[in-house]
Amino acid sequence: MPYRYLEELSSADAAFEATGRTLEELFSDAAIATFEVMADTNTVKQLLTREIELENESVDGLLIDWLSELVFLKDTENILFSVFDINIRKNDDYILKAAAKGEKIDREKHSLRSDVKAVTYHMFEVTKKGDNWTARVVLDI
Repeated sequence: MPYRYLEELSSADAAFEATGRTLEELFSDAAIATFEVMADTNTVKQLLTREIELENESVDGLLIDWLSELVFLKDTENILFSVFDINIRKNDDYILKAAAKGEKIDREKHSLRSDVKAVTYHMFEVTKKGDNWTARVVLDI
């Protein structure tokens, strides 16, 4: 499993740790963990695609921006995402170009769980240990 929930970290929110060999894998796994808090992503088909471009001077900031943008799209367009094609490159800043794939929320079809309101900075961190990236994220639900 590319992520695990950290129940001991926060009782009122949802917390997880995601890992990846690349930044792209880390960001995809963090996005999946975020949407798994909201619904069973296995029930979400890839019927819609949203192209996302973000830029930030730090990896930490880029991950916060990425997850926040996904939550914003969920709120404004009523979409659950389940597949993420991501490319991240480093120039002066980190630049993310991604396609998030999913479908409109259907309460009869999707097994809904908790609604994520926001990505928080509480205990948030992104680290690289050897060849692997790790992120700890707390979501406000």
